[in-house]
Amino acid sequence: MTATYHTSVLAAMMQATQHGSNDVAIRYLSVDSRRMAFPAETLFVAIDTAQRSGHSFIPDAYLQGVRVFLCHHLPEKTMEDAVYLQVPDTLKALQQLAAAHRRQFHCPVIGITGSNGKTIVKEWLYEVLHHDVQIARSPKSYNSQIGVPLSVWLMQAGTQLAIIEAGISQRGEMQALQSIIQPSVGIFTMLGDAHAEGFASVQEKLQEKWRLFQNCTAIICNTDDAAVAALAKKFKGQLLNWGYHDGVWLQLLEIKKEPSFATVDFQYEAAYHLLRFPFADDASIMNAMHVVCYMLYARYSWEIIQQRIAQLRPLDMRMQWKKGIRHCNLLNDSYSNDFTSLVQAIELLFQPSRNEQRSIVLSDLSVGNDNLANYQQLLQLLQTKAIHRLITVGPVWQQALQQSGTPSFTVHTFMQTSELLAALPQLHFEREDILIKGGRQFALEKVAQQLEAQQHQTVLEIHLPAVQHNLQFYKKHVQPGVKIMAMVKASGYGSGDAEIARALQFSRVDYLAVAYPDEGVALRQAGIHLPIMVLNTDPASFDVMEQYNLEPEVYSFELLQALQAWCEQRGIQSWPVHIKVDTGMHRLGFAVEDVPMLLQLLQQQQVLQVRSVFTHLVASEDVAADAFTQEQIRLFSNACSLLSAGLGYSFIQHCANTAAILRHPTAHFDMVRLGVGLYGGTPGLQPVMKLYTTVAQVKKVAAGETVGYGRKAVLQRPSVIATVRIGYADGYPRQLGNGVGSMWLHGQTAPVVGNVCMDMTMLDVTDLPPVQPGDLVEVFGDHISIQDVAGWCHTITYEIMTGISQRVKRVYVEAE
Repeated sequence: MTATYHTSVLAAMMQATQHGSNDVAIRYLSVDSRRMAFPAETLFVAIDTAQRSGHSFIPDAYLQGVRVFLCHHLPEKTMEDAVYLQVPDTLKALQQLAAAHRRQFHCPVIGITGSNGKTIVKEWLYEVLHHDVQIARSPKSYNSQIGVPLSVWLMQAGTQLAIIEAGISQRGEMQALQSIIQPSVGIFTMLGDAHAEGFASVQEKLQEKWRLFQNCTAIICNTDDAAVAALAKKFKGQLLNWGYHDGVWLQLLEIKKEPSFATVDFQYEAAYHLLRFPFADDASIMNAMHVVCYMLYARYSWEIIQQRIAQLRPLDMRMQWKKGIRHCNLLNDSYSNDFTSLVQAIELLFQPSRNEQRSIVLSDLSVGNDNLANYQQLLQLLQTKAIHRLITVGPVWQQALQQSGTPSFTVHTFMQTSELLAALPQLHFEREDILIKGGRQFALEKVAQQLEAQQHQTVLEIHLPAVQHNLQFYKKHVQPGVKIMAMVKASGYGSGDAEIARALQFSRVDYLAVAYPDEGVALRQAGIHLPIMVLNTDPASFDVMEQYNLEPEVYSFELLQALQAWCEQRGIQSWPVHIKVDTGMHRLGFAVEDVPMLLQLLQQQQVLQVRSVFTHLVASEDVAADAFTQEQIRLFSNACSLLSAGLGYSFIQHCANTAAILRHPTAHFDMVRLGVGLYGGTPGLQPVMKLYTTVAQVKKVAAGETVGYGRKAVLQRPSVIATVRIGYADGYPRQLGNGVGSMWLHGQTAPVVGNVCMDMTMLDVTDLPPVQPGDLVEVFGDHISIQDVAGWCHTITYEIMTGISQRVKRVYVEAE
């Protein structure tokens, strides 16, 4: 069971001043008001950052049922039944609390750091070890100054091993994390370029990361890297180093790679051994080597090591929403089911709903979590949630349900997954949000496959954490108090407007902008309550805009007069409008010389209220056009001054688009408009969209034969041609045919051969490792950027983003 601390004890642990007399039992910590499974037993930690005020979420957390808050200052309105623990610095207090909690435990703790691979090593260690010991581990990639304390808090009575990852981005951060984790065994994955900007040199970054190991009794690392080897030599404990060179603890002798696996020869304790890894890429082999070393350190036999390593698979550690059959949505995490990750998945399921009904499909919990008390606690949680039904697989769930009272929801129990699969047609899933969570041995992915809508095998992944990252990047470039309007027009630049808007709403952007009223209506129907500006308004849409509280852009005298007359007829007062001034774009907007007449008309009416005045910069990204941009800014500023003085009230002024946020600080005014930069459409940002397809067929074609429509590709040699499931009807531009474009598979690029077809494209895979039908192909993503694709087409990333067809399945990655 999770450790329990009363508020009086918590106050003492953090030297906090307690406001409120209740002594509440606390088991859980949260910094996210959206994600609290047990709010009545949760301490909400209000952390203020440069991007977001955690204190502003205290009312939201209270409404969720939280009654204990860790805060720097008290809210304006305190609640009588709440307890406020006041400290000078909530982040330091959270870290102090986690460190005190950590000191209660004396089990082994593995601390993992490095530039890459931390999360995968942690998850693979869990996979090979959880059969034998009860493990507490960092959720997802919780390795930051906030994530590490939340991870350590998951250690509980019965924990026999903890696996905690630690990531830093600047000097001085690791010392705080080390004092919280206090690892007994350290793993250093690798030294790379990630987060290098926070350090004076690569050597400094390595030394900072190495601080995690200062009190370890053993360290696992690859000492083929000379810099790592130099630090490892100074370590006084047991050095479990591996690599190709002589004198290491575990020596690599040879790696033989096949398309889908690799065999690795070792020398260990003067004997020779061979392991087969179920992957052949260098990154996976390196990550698995750390797992092998720990298993040897823990005295596992080579036979068991081979059995467990053979079961490793590339882990999809991202929680994904997928479209299901009959208007259902699937939250699929069918490969693990420990208590902690299940609670997190339930929290995600109960964020703003897509459907009114929710079902949960669960297998028995993993080893170490099968105490019936855990099942009873989960049932209590589900009783507080509006779920439609619970479907369980496994004998422990059956036992737990037999011992509990009658729940408020429907329950279906099955001993085996095969029984559930046979019963699926009779369960009639329709218009539901469905969480599928199961241990690997239960193979609930088969259930997910049956419930997933059978769609086109081309998939556009939308990475919501990347949206958050890109937003925070731009927030750092605007002054405090400057608002942000996020552009979600064209279905979020092709990424899906509702899902993107939910992420932006949580991040507290100030405004959204859409192109047409129906886009705004869809957002309102999806539960978005932010102010929404509509860029293209016409009189036929006034009714629906007023009904859904949408705010029109007004760009002409005709539109202004029509809107004024419509409001007067219906007795509508103070409808917020956004006035567009044309300072050089010459597309829509009032001409600068017409602003005095515009002011006169606005002064003569009472039904419209100017919420903002804005203009569109034509070439803010172009150095050669900077003089023109500055002239636009000047004209805009003059127009705003005239309107503000004449109207007698203030309004929001905005003209900076994505490029101007970085290049023209004088254009920020009261608000900036963030468009393509939000979606990673420029270098240096995280890509939000990744497009994948699969191979339909592979065939050998003789030299001299032609490929595709029009016989444009004449083969100069015997070739292997792979046909993939994407074409120009999906948004893959026809200009990319005949060698202009390429895709990525099996670790290499494969050029397009022949013309791009409507539904298919052919690739020349002659020089690649053997390709088979069903193989995954990256169209753009981690290896081929969307900028590459746009460049090949001599166009801009906007066009590629918005051109992805709606028949292409969207998968929303919630966490990474």
